[in-house]
Amino acid sequence: METPLSTFPWWRIGWRNLRRNHRRTLITALGLAISYFAVVFLVGWADGIKSEMVENGTGILTGQIQVHALDYRPERSLYQTIGGRNGTDVARMLQILISDDSVSAVAPRVYAGGLVSSGESTSAGILMGIDPKLEPKVSRILTGIVSGRAVKVGANEILVGTEMAQQLEIQLSDEIVVVAPAADGSIGNDLFTVTGIFHTGMSELDSSYTVVPMDALQKMVALAPGRIHEIAITTTNPWLAPQASERLAQNLGIIDIQIEVAPWTVLAPAMFEYTRLVESYYFIVIFIVFAIAIFGVTNTMLMATFERRREIAVMLALGTTPSQVILAILAEGVALGLLSLVVAAAITFPIITWCHYAPIDLSQLYNDITMFGALVRPQLRVEYNLPVSIWAGVALQLTALLAAFYPAMKAARVPPADTLSDI
Repeated sequence: METPLSTFPWWRIGWRNLRRNHRRTLITALGLAISYFAVVFLVGWADGIKSEMVENGTGILTGQIQVHALDYRPERSLYQTIGGRNGTDVARMLQILISDDSVSAVAPRVYAGGLVSSGESTSAGILMGIDPKLEPKVSRILTGIVSGRAVKVGANEILVGTEMAQQLEIQLSDEIVVVAPAADGSIGNDLFTVTGIFHTGMSELDSSYTVVPMDALQKMVALAPGRIHEIAITTTNPWLAPQASERLAQNLGIIDIQIEVAPWTVLAPAMFEYTRLVESYYFIVIFIVFAIAIFGVTNTMLMATFERRREIAVMLALGTTPSQVILAILAEGVALGLLSLVVAAAITFPIITWCHYAPIDLSQLYNDITMFGALVRPQLRVEYNLPVSIWAGVALQLTALLAAFYPAMKAARVPPADTLSDI
């Protein structure tokens, strides 16, 4: 049984027509390729900003998952420790958490609110008690030390942010007084030596947070060693945090305490909603870019078919059916789409790879910005987005095909007698 493919070489004619005007074909293919590049690059850049925001929003301090007492948030009371007044077996909890394949690091923490005084200057601050060995694996607050060193276990040492150090005129080796309400109803106070000054780039942290050894803070605010407020967790992938938190909650069920295991999507809902909002715009970007491109391609193909109207008239006069003429023009559109896709890949992916592994510095255009409590650095970071790359390729091919449809219909209605009589 014969088919249109075997009786009429419309695929061959479509490819041949592209070679008739190399300059026009190249310009049209380049226009479609640039449209593809614009979509993939803009989406990749948006993904880069989103990834930067999530990585910094969770990596500077909070972690991707946090474990608290059930009623700890949002008041974050000093008394609401994990396991209540009796505390818990912290080492056992850490062992259970780190045994999960999606967990890369864990760190216990204790918090208290108090006053930090140096000389005649006083500032309100958040006292954060950490394990100096585990904390660097979860957060970057210790790696942000710009002068001095980290605190040591068992020592009355303290780290302050750059803005607090400036406000209180603190220098390394200064002794400062820290006063905070204690869990037994008294007022805890102690003398701490400044061993380091850190900088995160986020003013709310640099101006209000102080870091001390967890055991020293527990002693000052009358908390037993087994009483902690939080376990911060880092996962192998921030986007795995919601599923991992559910699994970790089940794993911790063997310990008979009431806890909340919250991923960053719950701890920072505004940031999570922003990432979802960004993702919802991807297909709108694809539609807008290729909807604009389709007009230019249609105009080019109309011009090309108009120049070949006598050839088309001869074909129709020799017995070619209008449907076969349509197939030939559509084949030309498909061939143009495939050629454009090759050009697009040659342009797009080397540039994306470059911007992914060596982001371009944009600090001359704008400074660090804070979004939803996360730091976004001024750099052109582009992430790979395979689904969007595939859909953009499909959209490019559909654009070329749809752009050829109207010229194909016009070509099929060319009157052979009238057209050839003009020769």
